[in-house]
Amino acid sequence: MSGVTSTANFAAYCRNATKIYGKGETEVRALYDVSVGFETGRFTSIMGPSGSGKSTLMQCMAGLDSLTSGQTYVGSVELSSLKDKQLTELRRNQIGFIFQAFNLIPTLSAEENITLPLDLAGTTPDKEFMKQVIDTVGLGDRLGHRPNELSGGQQQRVAVARAMASRPAIIFGDEPTGNVDSKTGAEILSFMQLAVREFGQTIVMVTHDPVSASYSDRVLFLADGEIVDEMQNPTADSVFDKMRHLGD
Repeated sequence: MSGVTSTANFAAYCRNATKIYGKGETEVRALYDVSVGFETGRFTSIMGPSGSGKSTLMQCMAGLDSLTSGQTYVGSVELSSLKDKQLTELRRNQIGFIFQAFNLIPTLSAEENITLPLDLAGTTPDKEFMKQVIDTVGLGDRLGHRPNELSGGQQQRVAVARAMASRPAIIFGDEPTGNVDSKTGAEILSFMQLAVREFGQTIVMVTHDPVSASYSDRVLFLADGEIVDEMQNPTADSVFDKMRHLGD
């Protein structure tokens, strides 16, 4: 199962992660005593019914929210030990994000959006790696275009390239294909899969879609704030069947 033993090969992991919102009658237990690791160079999907805690788990792992109790680590760094400035720097330098809403800066070109994390960190892009990333996501002829001059699929490709540009320890995706059509979604998921296999990237993606999950190496299933199962080498049919019986 998903318990954390040796942590040497994990890009990120958590121990006994619990997240509670509210108090008394309004208390909601979003996560309860979750321990799980995300191996370097693997693509993991997180699935579960609405309210199962999948987005909460991702946000706490990424340092976007804090736990009520337990620990989350990126590499060997425990996130709750960091001050706000240190946490901001870690998110900028070690974590990539791909959101459903793209979150591109409208006044910047595609290329400027891709290199933004590096620019903010004051580091120079690795030109060879950047060319690989841009070629992989098929944006070579669109680099000078602003987001409003790009299709939704092209905008999400820019977002994927931006997440990969700084070679972060781990990339988190929150329904990254939720705002694009199925053909474009399949292309973006293939890019993400290629990033894992060719570049050794580590990706964790929250999704509700069994077809999207089938692109990953492993699927974690959450229910009521707990990991209830996991699946290696998933297919769309096997994931769909598991989701159908998750509440049984």
